Amino acid sequence: MENNFNLENELFPNELKLLLEILAIEKEEEYDYFSNYSFREIDWKLFLQLVMHHRVYPIIYLKLKTLDEKIIPQFVILTLYKEYQKNTYSMLALCREMEQISNLFTENHIPILFLKGPVIAADIYGDISLRTSKDLDILVPMNTLHKADKLLLSFGFGKTTGPYILNEWKWRTHHIVYFHPERNIQLEIHWRLQPLPSSEPGFNELWERKRVSTITSYPVYFLGKEDLFFFLISHGSRHAWSRLRWLLDIDKIVRSGINLNEVNLLLKNYQSIHLVGQALILASQLLKTPINEEMKLLNVKSRSKELAHKALFVIKDRCLLDTNYYKHYCLSLNSTNLQKIYSFMLLFYPNSADAMTLRLPKSLHFLYFPLRPFLWVFRKTRVKPGISQN
Repeated sequence: MENNFNLENELFPNELKLLLEILAIEKEEEYDYFSNYSFREIDWKLFLQLVMHHRVYPIIYLKLKTLDEKIIPQFVILTLYKEYQKNTYSMLALCREMEQISNLFTENHIPILFLKGPVIAADIYGDISLRTSKDLDILVPMNTLHKADKLLLSFGFGKTTGPYILNEWKWRTHHIVYFHPERNIQLEIHWRLQPLPSSEPGFNELWERKRVSTITSYPVYFLGKEDLFFFLISHGSRHAWSRLRWLLDIDKIVRSGINLNEVNLLLKNYQSIHLVGQALILASQLLKTPINEEMKLLNVKSRSKELAHKALFVIKDRCLLDTNYYKHYCLSLNSTNLQKIYSFMLLFYPNSADAMTLRLPKSLHFLYFPLRPFLWVFRKTRVKPGISQN
């Protein structure tokens, strides 16, 4: 069926339009389209920059490598091939690490779910080399965090986040980042899928619906299909779909088929219908994702359309991620009054930046609450032009 939405993407640069056209190709015969395509106005260096930023170079390489070099400059194909190779080696290394981490946590009686990395590349694309991933993201029950932390530190990992004050990590974040210097592996431990105030299933519920990956010899568990769809949409919307890789994930899952009854139940329970509507609108318009009648019902909400239009500006200009536009966008994702109140209150909760601005002994940390507005103003007035601070 036809999609009855009209996003204003005509303002996209030619290079981004071309990237979207290539990503939307599904059948081999559709490549004939490019024999009559005008490439005269394409800045190929900018095109490569966009491909790298959106983390879609494995897919783009496989789709372009068969085209005549008279159509696509040879240096473009060679650059994509090198990145494709590097990513393949990287994903193989992550596979080995993923298996070791799963073994380590299981032997120490910590249940673990892998959120991203090679498992979802294999699940969504059928090949670990077709999706990029810079690290491993795992989810554990919150009451096992201390044990998991000690385990990773003993295994050679070091923390790259913190220090936090006044338990801010519980309210502002949803993961801790670790890095292994010898193996050059980054790992994120999550205790939530997304930061507060988002609403989401608990670990036990996700664990009951888990799947086991077939790409490793030792069991590696990851999210059920509908839970993965829910997680990827929550994650992509939070980042305003600023990387097309996230939207491509949604496109592939929809094309492979998904149980919308289960998805709808998740959406209603966790107030996320507007986010799925946003994702489907963007995917159908930018990647030509087929939308059936049942999915179309998720897209008719004006709020979903409004969020899709807002995200479009970030997809076009990723620099907006460092501006107030993105902060306002994030606030617009809140669906309940309670979430809106929580987001507002969080503005007044101290963070580590306050502690760096004014160091107080731990016994006086409570003073950061009344001092926070003044410390924030002080930081803003000290920032040099062109430099942004969180």
